[in-house]
Amino acid sequence: MTRSAAREIAVHLIYAVQCTGADAATVVNERFEETYYELLSAENAVYADKPGKKQMAYISSVVEGVCARQEELEGYLSKYSIGWNVNRISRLAKAAMELAMYEALYVEDVPMNVAIHEAVKLAQTYEEPETVAFVNGVLGSFSRDKGQST
Repeated sequence: MTRSAAREIAVHLIYAVQCTGADAATVVNERFEETYYELLSAENAVYADKPGKKQMAYISSVVEGVCARQEELEGYLSKYSIGWNVNRISRLAKAAMELAMYEALYVEDVPMNVAIHEAVKLAQTYEEPETVAFVNGVLGSFSRDKGQST
């Protein structure tokens, strides 16, 4: 499984935590239960392969990290979503942006430009073009403010 696929799964899990209010570790464990994961693979090609140990560690780490730093990440979203109420942002777009910001700030082996590029790619997969442009704009502002180019 590629890091991009693991990242997409992580966004799905962050979305699930935000929708259900369940604990991040619980959501991760439930989704990777064998029978449930098989059902997911029938619905979405990203679940065709099960993550290996390294990718599973990455998924668990970023999902739990994003959820643990929810208030901080929402603060960044509020700051850079000028004219938008954070609650009006699509939950999937929000999850993708939060993951990108978390990776840029806290995952050592992920450069900011990669985190942003991957979030925009995910938005292109699941969102309308206007939302993709919004995601790109918010993350571009975040990147510039943090002193790195996209």
